[in-house]
Amino acid sequence: MSPLKFHIDLPHFIFICLIGIILDSCHSPKSVTLKFDSKTAVISYAISKLSSQLESMGYNIYKEDIKSVNGPQIVLETQDIFTSGNNHADIDEQLHNLSTDGYILSKKNGMIQINGKNDRGCIYGVIDLIEKLKLDPDLNHINNYNVNPALNFRAVKFNLPWAPYRPGPATEIHNETCRDLKFWESFLDMMVENRFNALSLWSTHIFPYMIQANNYPEATPFDERELSEWRSFWKSLFKMAKDRGIETYLVNWNIVVSEAFANHYGATIHDDRSELVKKYTRESVTQLINEYEDLSGLGVTLADWMGNWGDDKMTPLEREKWIEDTFVEGMNKANRKIKFIHRAVLAGDPNEMRKVIDKADLPEKTVVEVKFNWSHGHSTPNLSITHANDEGTIMRDFWDPDPANYFIAWMIRNEDFFVLRWGNPKFIRNHILTNNHKYVDGYFIGSEGYIPASDYSTIDLQSKSWDYGFQRQWLFYSLWGRLMYDPTQTDESLNRLFNIRYKKADASKLLKAYSIASEVPLKIASFYKGTWDFTLYSEGFLAPWPYGYDDGKSPFISIEELINHETLDQDYLSVSNYCNLIIDENDIDPGKITPLDLADNISDNCMSGIELIDELRLANNDPTLDSELDDLETWCYLGFYFADKIRSGVSTKFYLLLGAEDYKQTAIDYLEKCTNHWDQIVRLTKDRYKPMPYVSMGHHEPRWPEFKTFHWKNFLSDVKEDVEYVKNLE
Repeated sequence: MSPLKFHIDLPHFIFICLIGIILDSCHSPKSVTLKFDSKTAVISYAISKLSSQLESMGYNIYKEDIKSVNGPQIVLETQDIFTSGNNHADIDEQLHNLSTDGYILSKKNGMIQINGKNDRGCIYGVIDLIEKLKLDPDLNHINNYNVNPALNFRAVKFNLPWAPYRPGPATEIHNETCRDLKFWESFLDMMVENRFNALSLWSTHIFPYMIQANNYPEATPFDERELSEWRSFWKSLFKMAKDRGIETYLVNWNIVVSEAFANHYGATIHDDRSELVKKYTRESVTQLINEYEDLSGLGVTLADWMGNWGDDKMTPLEREKWIEDTFVEGMNKANRKIKFIHRAVLAGDPNEMRKVIDKADLPEKTVVEVKFNWSHGHSTPNLSITHANDEGTIMRDFWDPDPANYFIAWMIRNEDFFVLRWGNPKFIRNHILTNNHKYVDGYFIGSEGYIPASDYSTIDLQSKSWDYGFQRQWLFYSLWGRLMYDPTQTDESLNRLFNIRYKKADASKLLKAYSIASEVPLKIASFYKGTWDFTLYSEGFLAPWPYGYDDGKSPFISIEELINHETLDQDYLSVSNYCNLIIDENDIDPGKITPLDLADNISDNCMSGIELIDELRLANNDPTLDSELDDLETWCYLGFYFADKIRSGVSTKFYLLLGAEDYKQTAIDYLEKCTNHWDQIVRLTKDRYKPMPYVSMGHHEPRWPEFKTFHWKNFLSDVKEDVEYVKNLE
């Protein structure tokens, strides 16, 4: 047989890349020829992943270097695809409608091809193909598929352990892991698999770890050899990210300099507004950009040391002027243009921010990050508060009128679960579809208090089949990344994540169990309003720095605090408001969710979750999956605890208002059930998780100096204290 010849007529527009899989009889039936432009690093990365998958299927791989006038082209030739027929319509129109990072996977005349608007789109098409082949190795079963991303900016927030915002044991434990490029290779592979395209690295003042400032050489504490090692690390990290189509950003807090700079040049570490610090910052920005050619962008914070508190406060105009004189001017003086992130946190005046972005005149749109529901984005998908000022006011001037030279990227912070696994596609899907407005084009996800590097909480058991923290929380990243890319993905399509990982498990039941269990922290954070980081830690039922009513006893949320606390989501009624409405015989808005309705909903869902978990355990002999199921069961018992504590709170409040002993006894009965639920939480976690360092308050004075490590067993006495509190009420 002679080789089958083919011709592809691509539309003539730039940034089209093509991956084709066609027939060839030049080699044996179990061989594949990959033809591609080897000078394109991103496509070469895609080829390496595709080659590994095909080799695992028994194919011999042949590679040829080719050029394409319309962008990178990969051709895969094999006899394993039937030659007859054309089962795909002309894709020209789809190609014209393809947007950045989008791709088309199609089958035509015995050929499978992937078209991407850019290299990154091609990678995503390859990953899609690889995942399909892992479940069904028959190339003939590949179906036509095309997708454009819903959001063009899909970022992970990663706090660095160097010059950290939250210093302390929970940060320092990651120093070694975060210097290991093997960790970053694994993390970046995870990001590209899940369609994240931006890695933002956060530190108060990272410059001394990266450069020796030309005019301020003593600003870095490192000698020549040490700084050379740091430079090699950063350059390798940025190059690895770039080769995967991932942008890298460095985000700082202001105004901060290193201790070495302060000591040598006569400055203060924080909030030094002198011309000396301005000049040093401006020159460092320029030098950093020039020395690190693969760095994509910089980001700035107008807090926490820009006169945000105290007697000598800076006005929003003064803060924006400082950013303009340092970062913006430093960026403009660099030998290349980079991208820019301007955080809205404590900016104070959207109009002053708009002026700075206008003056910057950057070639690409600025990313304006807005904290969705402050530090507790895993709560309600309804925007209730932000953090543009100390009050959490929703300052709509950030997006009204629609911005022309920037877009909003919601920051979905996670300060609510660092240990237990989480994954709820319905919440993520609903969040994106509800909040992806015209002025929005991105999301960040990540934590301030948790670095997903070293897994410092898990006891080394047979069930521990992962190396890093992010691998334990694999579904969290998989769902957020993939649904940011395509929120129309159904649960059925997401089931393949479990089908690949746990081939013998019922994927549909497993995703449903995850979804049910993962509702619990969302309900807690929607009902119990948190603002900044330490006002709520849903996983532990803690409020180490309470917002609102405070009984002053411990970090644990007591029955008294639960009764008197306001809700985040205004669709919910607090315990106190609900009871007062009932006592006063006032009508309750039918759109409101009462505390008892919420408790019933949580209990019913968690009971369904327990039933699913029991069914999954019967058919499972994988210790890693058992560990995941233990986490889901823990969430369910925390849900039972929360529901019965709400019920007790309602009865306690009625007792306080009416004095009827029946209410008091009912409240005690529910709290005794709560003790039993907490016992189950301890049972499920005590042999799997060790007491772990809780997040340091950093620059804040610790409210509870003795609270240095977290484990659920440490708070059993607080659970029992609730019972005694109600018993002693008169």
